[in-house]
Amino acid sequence: MTNAGVEKAAGSIPSQEEVEHQLESILSSPEFRLPERARRFLEFVVTETLSGRRDYLKAFTIAQAVFGRDANFDAQQDPCVRIEAGRLRRELEHYYLTDGTADRVVITIPRGGYVPVFDVRQDVEPAEMLKPGHSRQAPVTADSGQQANLPGVPVNRQSRKWFYAGITIVIVVCAAAVFQYARSFNAGNDPFSTAGNRPTIIVERFESASDGPLASDISQGITDEIIKKLVPFNDIVVAAALPRSRDGQALSDPGYALQGSVRLENTTLRSTARLVRRADSAVIWANNYDADMKVQGILKTQASLADDIATAVARPFGVMFQTDTVNIAGSTDAFSCILSYYSYRSEMTVEAHEVAKSCLQRALENRSADSSVAAFLSLTYLDEFRFPYQLDTKPTVATLDIAKDLAERAVRLDPKNARALQALMLADFFGNDPTGALRAGEAAYASNPNDTEVAGEYGLRLSMSGNWDRGCELISEAVGKNAGPRGYYEVGMALCAFMRGDNQAAELWSRMSDLNYNPMHRLVLLSILGSLGKAADAKEQLDWIEARSPALIPNVRREVARRLARTEDQKRFFAGLEAAGLPVQNSEASKN
Repeated sequence: MTNAGVEKAAGSIPSQEEVEHQLESILSSPEFRLPERARRFLEFVVTETLSGRRDYLKAFTIAQAVFGRDANFDAQQDPCVRIEAGRLRRELEHYYLTDGTADRVVITIPRGGYVPVFDVRQDVEPAEMLKPGHSRQAPVTADSGQQANLPGVPVNRQSRKWFYAGITIVIVVCAAAVFQYARSFNAGNDPFSTAGNRPTIIVERFESASDGPLASDISQGITDEIIKKLVPFNDIVVAAALPRSRDGQALSDPGYALQGSVRLENTTLRSTARLVRRADSAVIWANNYDADMKVQGILKTQASLADDIATAVARPFGVMFQTDTVNIAGSTDAFSCILSYYSYRSEMTVEAHEVAKSCLQRALENRSADSSVAAFLSLTYLDEFRFPYQLDTKPTVATLDIAKDLAERAVRLDPKNARALQALMLADFFGNDPTGALRAGEAAYASNPNDTEVAGEYGLRLSMSGNWDRGCELISEAVGKNAGPRGYYEVGMALCAFMRGDNQAAELWSRMSDLNYNPMHRLVLLSILGSLGKAADAKEQLDWIEARSPALIPNVRREVARRLARTEDQKRFFAGLEAAGLPVQNSEASKN
């Protein structure tokens, strides 16, 4: 994890007392949002490093000490430590961008290992951190009218590809903005006034800290790649220049600006990137990137960084949508209704579902030719079919028909809209047309492989259709990019481990998922616990299902058959349930 904006005090390192105090501050902060397992992870690696045992911080040691794994743990087969470390890095980054903006000591875990690094910010006095009653400076907010000070983390060689990604994101966004602005300007329109209130980004050219044509060429190449990667995201508008009318007057201002700098040191490319909200100059996202161009070559490195940057900025449920949910929620335009869908999927409540559904229905009446609105409304109807025990719905064939019609309509309106193709994939999958589902999923992924929701959902459908190798690979990538609502795709990783016979890894992944998101997640854990012979733990989950979702029990066979296509996969799952004490009933309800 790397951040922009940290300047280390020359020759200064924090004391053990300062590091311990900083660890306490992080663990007690409401902005450090990880579960107890991740907290133990951070506490363990920091404590071991302070005790002089940094050489023992390997995946095997951490798996045993933090995750309770035995001597048979294989890091190649079970990536639990790597995945949790990635989550921890992202959450530390979030902490230092929010509650920790004024902290003197910066704790990071550089990529490529698990040994933490402790650095000092030179603009904070040591006494401030240890003084009794010291309170952290509040982070800069949208109301402050100031630009946030961002603490940073020293860039290391292991994180080069991420550093490179920062450059890519800034440049790509700029190019996309130019393209869309030019198209609208030639038509005599303000490109942002017709964007349906979608968030807009202007990509400012990165400042070059190095002389020579090579740095300039690389900047332009990354810009072009980022534009190409960002354009398929239908929920944002990208510009490369401030829009002006023919007489030179400024038109409506884009909401965000991507800014940054580039430096070349031999074959190492270093860059800083940040996303700024133009209304108040608040920095809502920032990162450092460091890449060695001799590893993949310039062109492949540019493309790889563009993928990472485009995903970081524009992914569903990401920073753009979280920010705009606050700024736009409550209005009646089409994009606000799309945001209401993201908000509902994060909350997963009956009330939020109804709000999103009603809003999207009204939006489609007003914007009948909007492919994205039709796609999200289709997904909302599909969720009544996918999550009936969470949303308290009683879906019928008519429900699925409505979802299918809306998905097909969305695809007709825009055949390359990845969200429309995702909706069609799910409608076909739950409509018992796996061939059509995978065909639509393949098209969606080809349209925008950087869309984490498309990759994750396509991976789930591939896996459940029997292609576990390819499907689980996509699910793993989605989890690694922090896709979806928190804890959603982890249940897919649990199924992947379960179907390959690694029940211990399956239990770990299942417990890392959000078990309260959907009762089906509890059912997955129940089957895993039954296979492991953990009767007491299994009873706890079965009691929960019986108390909170009793309607699921008589319909278990039907719900599992809707999701797992292969008979052998169903048998493995049902055997786990039987061993856990849940009789799997044979009934007409098992038929689709």
